[in-house]
Amino acid sequence: MSETVRITLPDGSTKEAPKGMPIRDFVAQEIGEGLARAAIGAEVNGRAVDLSAPLETDGTLRVITPRDPEALDWLRHSSAHILASAIKHLFPDARFDDGPPTETGFFYDVALDHHLTPEDLEAIEKEALRIIREKQPFVRTEKSRAEALAWAEANDDKYKKRIIEQLPEDATISFYTHGDFTDLCRGPHIPDTGRVGAFKVFSVSGAYWGGDESSEQLQRVHGTAFFDKKDLKRYLKQLEEARRRDHRRLGKELDLFSINENVGGGLILWHPKGAIVRKVLEDYWRDQHLKAGYQLVYTPHVGRSKLWETSGHLDFYREGMYPAMELEGVTYYVKPMNCPFHMTIYGERRRSYRELPMKLFELGTVYRYERSGTMHGLMRVRGFTQDDSHLFVAPEDLEAQVVEVVRFCLQMLRSLGFTDFEAYVSTRPEKAVGAPEAWARAEAALKEAAKKAGLEAGIDEGGGAFYGPKIDLKLRDAIGRSWQCSTVQFDFNLPERFDLTYVGEDNQAHRPYVIHRALLGSIERFMGILIEHYAGAFPMWLAPVQAGVVTIADRHLEAADALAARLAAEGIRVDVDRSSEKMGAKIRRYALEKVPYILVV
Repeated sequence: MSETVRITLPDGSTKEAPKGMPIRDFVAQEIGEGLARAAIGAEVNGRAVDLSAPLETDGTLRVITPRDPEALDWLRHSSAHILASAIKHLFPDARFDDGPPTETGFFYDVALDHHLTPEDLEAIEKEALRIIREKQPFVRTEKSRAEALAWAEANDDKYKKRIIEQLPEDATISFYTHGDFTDLCRGPHIPDTGRVGAFKVFSVSGAYWGGDESSEQLQRVHGTAFFDKKDLKRYLKQLEEARRRDHRRLGKELDLFSINENVGGGLILWHPKGAIVRKVLEDYWRDQHLKAGYQLVYTPHVGRSKLWETSGHLDFYREGMYPAMELEGVTYYVKPMNCPFHMTIYGERRRSYRELPMKLFELGTVYRYERSGTMHGLMRVRGFTQDDSHLFVAPEDLEAQVVEVVRFCLQMLRSLGFTDFEAYVSTRPEKAVGAPEAWARAEAALKEAAKKAGLEAGIDEGGGAFYGPKIDLKLRDAIGRSWQCSTVQFDFNLPERFDLTYVGEDNQAHRPYVIHRALLGSIERFMGILIEHYAGAFPMWLAPVQAGVVTIADRHLEAADALAARLAAEGIRVDVDRSSEKMGAKIRRYALEKVPYILVV
């Protein structure tokens, strides 16, 4: 009698299967042919595997189909391999570094002497579609580290060789083959290339080998894939709408902001209209925080090196900081974060439990050195203003405060025109500071806060920073794109480094919980999101000019000025077009500037 394994399905039912039976065969025989045909992969005991993988032990089985949230990542991972094989067919000398799926598609970094042109990309897409039509199976094989290195040597592939050399000596290394193309890969993959319903190659850009600017430059080929052509069509329409809403174009057309190379990359110049929108946003932000019991602080733009040594930033974040400044024998750094200053304010005197929770908040401008190739309009810059808050909380008040801060974040985002949110909780990684019971309590509080806010939180197991768990709130904009904005982050590290305490009811010193909270993320990035969400047509309260006054003829200017004065007295931001243009041209100007109200006198 052959050995069997017991498989538990998601509904709790159990079935037996011969040990070593491929998952695809088990699903077809024991669950149904229809599910087997729809399946693209499986999860066995929580681990993602190919459908061809054998059932070796008792355990749980979940079949993954195109309807599951992770399915698109699988498809795009496999599509990256299809892209690489198409490039290899057309350019046999090509070598490949990394080719992961992304939130919107995939890319592959390619080493190739020939600079890829738009015509080349069209040919690559055509070849990829041919490979898809052939329904080539993805076949997994495994090698020892020595065998894998020999494969890389035989293929003259220094890129894969470097990856293999970083793996342990005793590692079993997997490869995937479809058609005549083989690549180093952990997998898993879809069953065959024919599962790709829609495939598109978009563009090529530059990338450094291993992300190191001192290394050679590769060509990064970008694409996307879907299970259904309708989804690709919908995505292409979204891309076209995103181009129409691009904050960089609108920022110039509406005269909101600029970036000037004489000032420096990633450093924003706010023009009068953009500055008004920003001021209105910041004033609202401050007012709401004060009403919610937060205490406003201001901190310097620079700090002594001793501060950054105490916080640990010089040990862990030096590469992201601007170089040191030496003044009168003292070393200073421009601040990359506001946190150490808030810790210092709290720690400047003895605190009582009666003062907690203490909620400090600030619009603090920070400076981080971002690589030139990573900056993007307002979305990624070198100088930006973080809407930071730090909550110092007693353990007995922890859960209530976390629930309240998540509620406050959502309330603020809703008031700014967003209604669709997702939450993700990141939990304790393998290496972490802080007691496990403190982590467990903090994680439970974050999950409960999401639940009470009506959000089903995704869990990123082990994805937390070493110093504490967090919850990220993502919003969807007017065209369905997801943006990560608010973060509520516990910190078990800084209270220890700054030796922060409070005196409890028992007259003993206790360590407070510290919660970092960024609501909008940064003012610059959130302004970029707002511009694109509203396509530059801000709601009345945010619009830089709320009413434009147009005269039929010059003789009406006095009446127009009188009307403008009345509106201004009521707090309305108003502009009078005093040009010699005809009335229709004046109306058109205000319409193009997306002024909410145009008044004709």
